[in-house]
Formats: sequence, structure tokens, C-alpha cells
Amino acid sequence: MSTSQPAASRPPEDRTTPDRLLHARTGTDVSPEDLVLASGKDLTPRTLEWARRKLAAEGPAALEKLLP
Repeated sequence: MSTSQPAASRPPEDRTTPDRLLHARTGTDVSPEDLVLASGKDLTPRTLEWARRKLAAEGPAALEKLLP
């Protein structure tokens, strides 16, 4: 018995995700904690200061740059 899906029910492989679905921004403010966690770093005084500087320089777009 075959487990493959019929061609009509499979999603096309060349289909791209719409840009509106790729952005993580929810309309809320981005906190330094959000930025540190999105970067995969631990929450420490040093990484929080890094995030504060990055947010001051780049604004909420700093989070968009870290997330796919």
C-alpha cells in the first residue's frame, strides 16, 4: 500500500511564504528581554545592555533582523 499523497493534494514545492507571515512583530513594543531571547543569548546584565544599545540604534527593526 502506498503512503504517498496524490499530486493534487500536495502543496507545490516552489511556493513561497507570503511576507506578511514572516514578520514576528505583533504591534507591541520590543523589550530588551525580547531581543536577547530572540538572539538565543542568556538574560544577563551584559546582554540586556547590548539589547538596549541595539534597540536605541535600530528601534524595533532590530528584532526583525534577528528572526527569519
